[in-house]
Amino acid sequence: MIARTSSPLPVRTQRSAGGVAFRRTAGRVEVVLVRVGRPGRWQLPKGLIAPGESPEAAALRETLEEGGIETELVAPLETIEYWYVGDDAGGTRVRFHKFVHFFLLAYVAGDPSAHDREVEEARWMRIDDAIARLAFASERRVVDAALALLAG
Repeated sequence: MIARTSSPLPVRTQRSAGGVAFRRTAGRVEVVLVRVGRPGRWQLPKGLIAPGESPEAAALRETLEEGGIETELVAPLETIEYWYVGDDAGGTRVRFHKFVHFFLLAYVAGDPSAHDREVEEARWMRIDDAIARLAFASERRVVDAALALLAG
C-alpha cells in the first residue's frame, strides 16, 4: 500500500512477524536472541510476512531461519508499530510504516547455531539477560509481556 503524507517521500506499509522463543532449563526461562548489523545489535527473530502468509506462520518461519530453532505457537503477545526511511524492493527511497506482530513461541527442536546468513549470531539467553541486551525498548516490552504470561 502506498500513501502520501506531508513528507516528500512516498509512504509504504510493511508487515513483519517474529517471536519470543523460549525454553525452560534448570528452573529458569531462556529465550533466543539474534545479533544483526554492524555494530551488532541484539533483537528478537523477526522478518517480513510473505504474500499469502499469516503472521503466525511468518513468526514460526522467521524463528527457524534467524534463530535456528523450530517452535510452536503459544499465544499472541503484541503488535509494535514504528516508522523508518529506507529503500523499497525497486530501490526507491520511501518512508515505511512498519507493524511487527510478536508471538510467544515454545521451543521444539534445533540449535541457534543453525541460523541463516543474515544473522551474525543467535543464542539462548536467560530472559533477564535478554531484556538487558535488547537494542529496542519496544522489544524489551514484548519480552516483559512474555515473561508475565509465562509467570501466570
